[in-house]
Amino acid sequence: MTATAPPVKGKDSAPVDERLLRTSPLRKLLGRPELGSVVGAVAVFLFFAIVADSFLRASSFGTVLYAASTIGIMAVPVALLMIGGEFDLSAGVLVTSAALVSSMFSYQMTANVWVGVGVSLLVTLAIGVFNGVMLTRTKLPSFIITLGTFLMLTGLNLGLTKLISGTVSTRTIADMEGFSSAQALFASHFSVGGIDIKVTILWWFALVALATWILLRTRFGNWIFAVGGNADAARAVGVPVRTTRIGLYMGVAFCAWVSGQHLLFSFDVVQSGEGVGNELIYIIAAVIGGCLITGGYGSAIGSAVGAFIFGMTSKGIVYAEWNPDWFKFFLGAMLLLATLLNAWVRKRAEATR
Repeated sequence: MTATAPPVKGKDSAPVDERLLRTSPLRKLLGRPELGSVVGAVAVFLFFAIVADSFLRASSFGTVLYAASTIGIMAVPVALLMIGGEFDLSAGVLVTSAALVSSMFSYQMTANVWVGVGVSLLVTLAIGVFNGVMLTRTKLPSFIITLGTFLMLTGLNLGLTKLISGTVSTRTIADMEGFSSAQALFASHFSVGGIDIKVTILWWFALVALATWILLRTRFGNWIFAVGGNADAARAVGVPVRTTRIGLYMGVAFCAWVSGQHLLFSFDVVQSGEGVGNELIYIIAAVIGGCLITGGYGSAIGSAVGAFIFGMTSKGIVYAEWNPDWFKFFLGAMLLLATLLNAWVRKRAEATR
């Protein structure tokens, strides 16, 4: 929520509603939360365009977009959750859980894979509801709640997979009915102008557009900003804080389901230990994109730019033929620089009001 400025007086000393005042394009630009990340993305792009000859190839661009999309699909709901003032440390392993449920249910029940996909959606959404309800009922910090969920899911993923399949990976379901159609929805690809486009890129763009519309054009979007800015004040003016928080965790769960199905239908089998640590990458993408740790500020577009920076960096280091061990160093440096740049932009925006 934003603070209300005192009425501005006109020439006749009569109060003038600040919403009626004209805002310059520069002031609007400085007020955008994703401005700092866009500047950072341009800098990263130019840097790798100079140091890596193959970075500007069409095939390389498709690879960068794919790497960005696998992070961006999850960075979108994580950004909305952070705008709402909460975290989800279980997001990374939840992706693996969604893939494991689809695979093992389909294989063990000898069912059409779409049945497993549907069951996975229900289970994943239920986990999201669990996180939201535990948060709102216990009043514990989301860090503690989702850390507990993270640990439980990590154990369940490994324990149940070994119990059912006897190994740490699932059985192949490539020969089962419905696999090809599910693969077309979650893991297909096509070529456009020499660029190989994975279907996850389309999922990513669609989710960014949907989340942006929700934030800027719906009542629920206003609720997200209000809850993240000051939950007690939002509750006092009638905002359904509990419902908003549960809905945000369900959004994370839905996108985890999408990512999990892509993981399964891309590689046919799933390793039960995957996903650990990815939750931090999702948070980093959202923070680089302009989201505040304290909540109440950010955008879905910013999370997409943050994911794109991640994709450029992860693949740019490869194209530059550098040691990939330096990737985490660059990622940490970008996090600090982006946070400082975002803070500077916010101060400039506030100074021009």
